[in-house]
Amino acid sequence: MSTQKTAVHFTDNYLLNPTNPISVNLIGAGGTGSKALTALMEINESLIALGHAGLQVRLWDDDVVTEANLGRQRFFGCETGLYKSVALINRINRCVGTNWKAETVKFGKDSVGRLPENARAIITITCVDSVQARFGVAEILKELKDGHRRHHHDEPRYWLDFGNGQHTGQAILSTVGEIKQPRSEKYLTVAGLPFVTDEFGELLRQSEAQDDTPSCSLAEALEKQELFINSSLAQMGCSLLWSLFRYGMTENRGFFLNLRDFRSHPLKVA
Repeated sequence: MSTQKTAVHFTDNYLLNPTNPISVNLIGAGGTGSKALTALMEINESLIALGHAGLQVRLWDDDVVTEANLGRQRFFGCETGLYKSVALINRINRCVGTNWKAETVKFGKDSVGRLPENARAIITITCVDSVQARFGVAEILKELKDGHRRHHHDEPRYWLDFGNGQHTGQAILSTVGEIKQPRSEKYLTVAGLPFVTDEFGELLRQSEAQDDTPSCSLAEALEKQELFINSSLAQMGCSLLWSLFRYGMTENRGFFLNLRDFRSHPLKVA
């Protein structure tokens, strides 16, 4: 009797045995991004303790801290008026002695359509509230994949995208191209994980009509997003990223979360 093999994705070998810290672009420093940065700090410290080179994070956000951000996002009153990326990165660097970088501009191409050199990273994490921004990141990653510098040490390999509504959200892991997989008699290995914009593009476009007007107060912000939806997504999504490093493989490429009734549903590798 034949038994169906479990589909898994094995982590790109360079992430497990890097010569330098793994470069990460974290795009968006709001409700989810500010919490994800703390989780990345925890991953970095844990990897280093295990003899790994750790992470080198660059945080992209052109927004500044307002009173509406206090409480729900990871900011304090004394940081009002500062760039979100600068406030968060300075705090992390002072806390654990990292040399992570802050960018006070939107992630994207310059005025002549070129991508800045410092925008290249092995892992891209998006915590954006714009459908257009997601498609823009997808376009950039596909261009980098198809570019002539295929063996650059910071060649993009993974994209982890977060998105949420008031009570619900998801995190979905994609590969940038196919990742070479080992031979396995036990598992069905899957080299490529689809982009969220390819797999759920139509749903993303349909959601574009929702109101994204900036909130003027924390109370108003809480009418649009529940207090703990962002932090729950950040913890669960970064746990998926951690499993790539810690176990070298994953059976799941994401999840859907409903915090209203505490249901989560894994998105299996297939």
